[in-house]
Formats: sequence, structure tokens, C-alpha cells
Amino acid sequence: MTPADPVEILRELVAFDTTSRNSNLALLEWVAERAQAAGAVVRYTRSDDGCKANALISMGPVDVPGIVLSGHTDVVPVDGQAWSSDPFTLRDDGGRLYGRGTSDMKGFIACCVAALPQWSERPLARPIHLALSYDEEVGCLGVPRLIADMLDHVARPEFIIVGEPTGMKLATAHKGFCLYSTVFDGEEAHSSLSHLGRSAIAPAVRFANFLLETGSLLAYRTTAVPGMVPNHTTFNIGQLEGGTAINIIAGRCRVTWEFRAVPDEDVAAIKGRIANYLRNGPVNEGKVTHQELLEVPPLMTDPTQAAVEWLKRFLQTDETISVPFGTEAGFFARQGLPALVCGPGSIAQAHRPDEWIEKAQLRQCMRLMQHVGSQAWSH
Repeated sequence: MTPADPVEILRELVAFDTTSRNSNLALLEWVAERAQAAGAVVRYTRSDDGCKANALISMGPVDVPGIVLSGHTDVVPVDGQAWSSDPFTLRDDGGRLYGRGTSDMKGFIACCVAALPQWSERPLARPIHLALSYDEEVGCLGVPRLIADMLDHVARPEFIIVGEPTGMKLATAHKGFCLYSTVFDGEEAHSSLSHLGRSAIAPAVRFANFLLETGSLLAYRTTAVPGMVPNHTTFNIGQLEGGTAINIIAGRCRVTWEFRAVPDEDVAAIKGRIANYLRNGPVNEGKVTHQELLEVPPLMTDPTQAAVEWLKRFLQTDETISVPFGTEAGFFARQGLPALVCGPGSIAQAHRPDEWIEKAQLRQCMRLMQHVGSQAWSH
């Protein structure tokens, strides 16, 4: 059976404004209708408010280990960006398809949906699962719930392909990401009477310097994972907000910061170093509120895994790459599931105005979908 046209499916997917602040339910319902027509079974796990959901779309025997194709349905905002055309109307310009999410990552999802009729043409010996998640762009909020439900209801998968844009190259590693808010409380007073107040900015600045010094020390410890850029763990002070006026001693200051750890970093040791400073270091007598806002696990898949070799053979390459961005693959890997990152498009086009994907990339991804089907039929 001939697969559906991924370009026309991408046109439909782009038309759903699934910016992370919006619901993704309409898109999921559209995909689910096509999947069920091909004989798939659909499971949903919803967000706490019910406005968003993950979908696990399964074809074949779910009590047998299978292949998971994972993609997020949300996209980043277009607010303030200068687009040449409506970002939610697919524009076909020669070899490029323009629209929000074309590369990141509705192009991959379109190929998965387009392959459904072909996968259904004969019984599958092992299942193919399409895992669609919500709120990846604001912290991979949906995928932990999706994974937990998947492991409760289907056999543990053989491997996962996360279709983030890699130009259809095989990525087996990426950094982790930890985001924090650290708030220092002091005591306000008139700045001419400094002895009556206690600045919150002073300890916040000392703490920010400590973070940057920690990053400088870790820069000397380069990773053994090839292809990481930069090749060490990095720290960033994203925001330092405090004080109300120049002549008032600041009563509160917030430091919002992050570190991105290479896969072979001792993240627990870094967290312990930070906690020890806040507990015993030169902060101040005021209250310190330290909160981890977000953690995305790193990815480091063993290059000798059978799934890696299988995908290498299809791509006709002996090389794997590392990517500089975090993905949902780290969450699968944390559950002991072999996870790979390989999808159409370029991360250089993601999140930008006039985001685009090459048609040739979709064609290559469709060949991968056919290969996935052959793997599922053959056992």
C-alpha cells in the first residue's frame, strides 16, 4: 500500500496552533482518527487541567517489545517574529516548506502519520508505537507521564527514536539541563542608614560569582563523549532581579540560573556543591529559597546497542553525532530504554521566523518509516 503524502499531512499539522500555551487536543484527535482508520489503538494521558494530552498510538501486538517513534506536538511562539507569510499556513517554495513546527518537529510526526496505511497492509510481528507528547518546549512536562503509562500498558520497547531535527543523522548523546531559582531575602532600609538594613543583592551577587567559578572549574574537565560542543559542563546566570530603588537597600533578589551537564558529568556532586554553599557559604542571615524548576536528563546511548547498529546500516554510516540541545530521549534513557535521536530538518531553522524544512528531508524520513515497517513485519 502506498503511504500518504507527508507534505499534505504536514500542511494539516502546521494549521493547528499548538504553541505551548494552547491546547493540543484538536491535533491529537485529527491524528487519532487517521490512526484508528489504519487499525491502531490510541491511549491518552492528560495534563492535570485536562487541556492537553499525550497520545500513545499502537499498531500490532502490544504484549511484544516494539519500536517507539516519539515526537512532541507543541511549538514555540511566533510573537514578535517577522514572518514572510502566515506561520500556521504551510508555504511551499521550491524545495522548502515554511511554517511553524515544520522542522521542530511536525515534519517527523507527518512522516509517521503518512506511514500508517503502509504499516497496516499486513500483520505486524512486533508493534510500532507513535508517542506524541505535550509541553516539550516548556520543559518536557508531558513525556514522563506518557512513559509511565506506556510501561504500565505495553511491553517494554526494544528502542525509541526521538525525531528531533538532526538532518537525518544519528545522535546518541546530548547534555542534560537543570534550571533553578534561588531567592535571597534581606531587610529594606534607607540607603543612608545601611546599618539598619541587610542587602539581598550582595549575597546574590556572591552566589552568582560562585556559580560562574564552578563553571570555570568544570570547563577544565572535558567530556569523553565525542562531538559535544562545548565539550564540558556549562553554567549560565540567566536573570538577576532585585531591589526597588537606588536609595533603598534591596530586600529581595532572585537569581535564575542553569547548568548543562555533559553525559558523563557527576550531576549529584554539582548539586551537592551548590547545596553546601547555600548551607554554609557566605550568604547572609536572611532567608534563602532554593528551588529546582526543571531537569532534563542527559543522553548517552551505548554505541554498541543493537538499535544503533540497525539504524547505522539504514543510514549507511558508521558515524554517530552529539547534539547541543536536550530532548525527550533522556527521559526514555533514564528508564533504561535504548533511545536514539534522528529526524528530518535542521535545529538551525527551529524557533526562528520563516522556519522551514526541505522536502528532501521528508523523503528521507519516509524511507526510514518504511524501514521501521520492515523491521516490525520481519519478526
